[in-house]
Amino acid sequence: MEKPQPDSIPLTPGVYLYKDARGHVIYVGKARVLRRRVLSYFRPDGLPAKTRAMLGHAASIDYLSTTTEKEALLLEASLIKKHRPHYNIVLRDDKQYVLFRCDVRRNFPRLEIVRRARRDGARYFGPFTSAQAARETWKLIHRAFALRRCTDRAMQNRVRPCLYHHMGQCPAPCMGLITPAAYHEAVQRVCELLQGRAGPLLDAMRHEMHTAAEALQFERAALLRDQIRAVERTVERQAAVLPGGGDMDALGLFHAEKGLALGLVFVRGGAVTDGRAFYWPGLGFEDAGELLASFVSQFYSQALPPPRLLLPWLPPELDREEKNLLEQVLGERRGGHVRLVAPQNQSDNQLIDMAQANAREEARRRASEGDALPLRLGRALRLPGPVRRVECVDVSHTGGQQTRVGMVVFVDGQPSREDYRVWAMPDGGDDYASLYGWMTRRLASGPPWPDLLLIDGGRGQLAAVERAMQEAGFCPGSMPGQVFAAADAEESSPDQSCGGLFWLAAIAKARDEHGQADRRAGNVADRIFVPGRSNPLPLRPGSAELLFLQNVRDAAHRFVLGRHRRARQGAALSGELMRLPGIGPATARLLWQHFGSVEAMCAATEDALRALPGVGKAKAALLRGRLARLGEVGEKDNKGA
Repeated sequence: MEKPQPDSIPLTPGVYLYKDARGHVIYVGKARVLRRRVLSYFRPDGLPAKTRAMLGHAASIDYLSTTTEKEALLLEASLIKKHRPHYNIVLRDDKQYVLFRCDVRRNFPRLEIVRRARRDGARYFGPFTSAQAARETWKLIHRAFALRRCTDRAMQNRVRPCLYHHMGQCPAPCMGLITPAAYHEAVQRVCELLQGRAGPLLDAMRHEMHTAAEALQFERAALLRDQIRAVERTVERQAAVLPGGGDMDALGLFHAEKGLALGLVFVRGGAVTDGRAFYWPGLGFEDAGELLASFVSQFYSQALPPPRLLLPWLPPELDREEKNLLEQVLGERRGGHVRLVAPQNQSDNQLIDMAQANAREEARRRASEGDALPLRLGRALRLPGPVRRVECVDVSHTGGQQTRVGMVVFVDGQPSREDYRVWAMPDGGDDYASLYGWMTRRLASGPPWPDLLLIDGGRGQLAAVERAMQEAGFCPGSMPGQVFAAADAEESSPDQSCGGLFWLAAIAKARDEHGQADRRAGNVADRIFVPGRSNPLPLRPGSAELLFLQNVRDAAHRFVLGRHRRARQGAALSGELMRLPGIGPATARLLWQHFGSVEAMCAATEDALRALPGVGKAKAALLRGRLARLGEVGEKDNKGA
């Protein structure tokens, strides 16, 4: 990319976006002064290898100015999440973790499981990386401490106590059977438990149990005994590491041979409650500083940050001003102070070592999976080499209309979403013809070729694709590769003499007891067909290879179904356009030629409509009103879909 003119770059804070020749965003960055930061990319020497590679693919650069650097930081995180640029360090596992929420300001609060913390005055506890574990803890807490489970609306409309009250797990505040003060005693104990203060809580409960027993209140003593056991079960797996208590998250890095791993340990109330690990292939230790800064910004846009974030070191990318800015943004998300710190004592170093150990195990697991899956998949399908790139296709239509063929791509077991494609095929409802036509167009599009092309269907769909390849002069399955030692692999090796490109396979649903396709949830016995074999391959139900192929097939099905629904909605809106009074074929043709889509028509202003040939002020106002109503119909359809 050529160096831009300095005068064309703003002098304000903001975000810059490098784009490739196709207009795709490949890198997003922020700057206190855009001109100074962007021009630093065009120094004659001293640029990292990744930056030089990015500039080699960049064709243009766009700028988004902001009024403050804090706005630029927030905008950068939002754009990285939206575009997932190739040269940014992107947190791909950006799911929102589970939290417990309790609004202690209410007379009778309930303990809820939520995915997002809001600044609403309620108390939040977590995060929990496993939703299942969080639900089990939630159930255990309700068995130990009687709290209501019903919603506010259900509580207001109750005319008699619920079943949980008769089971002893709800005090029935809906019927006025408990006072707010007595109810809040249980709430306070639950909050202490979730904050990690189990020791003082257990001591107080044991003392209360002995007092009740001495007073011959045996039912009360038995209830407290059961609560004590439930609390002990909840905290028995937590490892106390901070004698003085405290909440923090600790991050550790591990540089593996093929990438960089990061471990995250959650400490709440002085106890390790949970942890996570992430892995980025292709990164080196020189990327560690950028990874730490980018991870903190992206991860805590979804998770609630604790008051202290413990990093293995403060990266150079976070100078004093950048560090203060990031702490300010995180503090606003938390509703309190947040500090980024390096280890300061032996306890901090132990936490960093624990996080680093988790990162090391994640890197080892990813490396073993990445090396083993292609080889195991090749052996399972009786192919002469490993299967690293898999393309999977599926057809979707409604009554033969709006036919779409979608293709998803997986490389080394991971989805490559930037390679997903969809093709619009002629209507007709013939899946075999659609796959035949798609295969012709796929061959014409050229490389990169997959090692395996997986078709969602049975022998008929497989035969249609195979016929298209043969008529184009290719034999399915003739690709170079190291032949496995297994005898069955040698027996099934295809002809290598006819210039083939990749292997073919089809995945079909298993048969139920009536001989029909088994579409029941949890089915793990799908059938895999290959050319030249009438029976499916004997893959073990539930095996890792079959589960992977099912996952790829399901991804293709979801992808093409979404694109088909979008096309069907567009066709429906187009039909609605022709039905509007005052819009005949000539006006509809004029609108299509000028705007290109129904969405653009619905968003057009009255002035834009008046600019069309033959459209005056009155007709523009009429069109604007009718197109606005059409847009409302489209929005309702979107919500319904």
